[in-house]
Amino acid sequence: MTDRLHLKPRHRAMLERLFAEHLPGIEVWAYGSRINGRSHDGSDLDLVLRGPGLKEIPEDHLLGFRDAVRESNIPFLVEAWDWARFPELIHRQIERDYVEFVSQPVNSSSLIGSNWPELPFSEAVSINPPVSLQRDRSYPHVDMAMLTPGLRSVKSDVQREFRGGGSRFEPGDTLMARITPCLENGKISRFNPSEPTDSGPAHGSTEFIVLRGKQNVSDSAYVHYLAKSPEMRKFAISQMSGTSGRQRVPTDCFDHLLVSIPPLSEQREIARILGALDDRIELNRRMNETLEMVARATFRDWFVDFGPTRAKMEGRIPYLASGFWELFPSSLDCENKPVGWKQGILSDVVKPSRRGVSPADVSDSTPYIGLEHMPRRSIALSEWGKAEKVKSNKTRFNKGDILFGKLRPYFHKVGIAPIDGICSTDIVVVVPRAKEWEAFALACMSSDEFVDYTNRTSTGTKMPRTNWKTMARYQMCLPPENVVRAFHGVVGPFLDRLCANINETFTLIRIRDLLLPKLIAGKIRIPEAERMVESVV
Repeated sequence: MTDRLHLKPRHRAMLERLFAEHLPGIEVWAYGSRINGRSHDGSDLDLVLRGPGLKEIPEDHLLGFRDAVRESNIPFLVEAWDWARFPELIHRQIERDYVEFVSQPVNSSSLIGSNWPELPFSEAVSINPPVSLQRDRSYPHVDMAMLTPGLRSVKSDVQREFRGGGSRFEPGDTLMARITPCLENGKISRFNPSEPTDSGPAHGSTEFIVLRGKQNVSDSAYVHYLAKSPEMRKFAISQMSGTSGRQRVPTDCFDHLLVSIPPLSEQREIARILGALDDRIELNRRMNETLEMVARATFRDWFVDFGPTRAKMEGRIPYLASGFWELFPSSLDCENKPVGWKQGILSDVVKPSRRGVSPADVSDSTPYIGLEHMPRRSIALSEWGKAEKVKSNKTRFNKGDILFGKLRPYFHKVGIAPIDGICSTDIVVVVPRAKEWEAFALACMSSDEFVDYTNRTSTGTKMPRTNWKTMARYQMCLPPENVVRAFHGVVGPFLDRLCANINETFTLIRIRDLLLPKLIAGKIRIPEAERMVESVV
């Protein structure tokens, strides 16, 4: 929109909110205003309203808007006129002298709640605050790929020289993706240094909008949740401009988003309550990382490096419990595998699950996992959508099945299904031939060696794919069943705990996302929210 009226952002935002509430879908021009250096009929700002199809605006709507303006805190006289009620002579005069005020129909662009003071978002929050960095000096760096939707924090172990471009931020600042589709996917995280004692600045992608609390107005932790609120994201997405596929949020759009600002003490309480849920979500994530790390290390030691057998050959002290230690032979055969173990292929221990399903045969609430939901290099599949938007045939899977992303296998998307549901046909679903092979098969298929094999043997240049027939031929050393059962006895409970953590996290996220907009809008008070959180944390 063109703004030659020199209105303060808060006054423009207040007017736009009144348009959305009383005159939705109306085009608005300013004409003959004293604010613009002219005068007309004694008003400070004359607005010409053009209804859809240039039809007359109902009189009660027009009167309702005029009354709302008079009752508002706008400190100047505003008059509103209906284009359709003017003669053609006045039309020509307006078209010659008008200033565009709102060229597109507006919907509600506010985060107003309770009786808290109202401010434009740009006045309540520091947007891209100044941060001092020295050119050619190295600082922590954050790129877009490091942000995980749904997670509160992002850390960086990467140091890069600052060349003068990109975003700049400090610990506690919120990094909000401003480009499509990253914003739609929910990439909004607070920057936390890798070392808790590090309070220095950092830099990152040019596609971040950096947000920080404003002194005596807003708290940085509260600002993070304000940025993650559905209405805030919806507004930002609606303001995107640019070519298809590369649309961005202009920062000046936040002049036109009104937000309610509770007292600082209440902001901190809201952030504390939502933070308790995020703390538990983060704890579950770290626990799953540890469980996965131990499972991978155990698989590599037992079945790749043959650690117990080699230790026996070298006469080293046993490092496993006696019940496990005795299962391993004390020598390797001529093929360099433990004596008595066999050479086999993946299809000896797992089989594909080809249960195709039509969208018409599943309910809209059925969990759906696409490649976009699968994290890289993690077996914890903690995200999924719903089948309501599925339009083509998919594959059904059950809890405990192994899902392998066959498109661009180098992305290393492999995991265990924590629920029953359906998935993209670009995901291969496999099941163990026997329960005791479940942990072994998952550890094998998520190993670097197996993923490298599928990548080397994939077909296609721009969009390489693997397939079950190729995956099935992967050669591997197969231990006796008593060793496999022992491994499953050790690692199986880890996988059960991992899936339980995922489902608990899913519940925590739903509660957080339910509370967040209500707390931000003042529709639920602190004591009630605390009781809800205490019941799950």
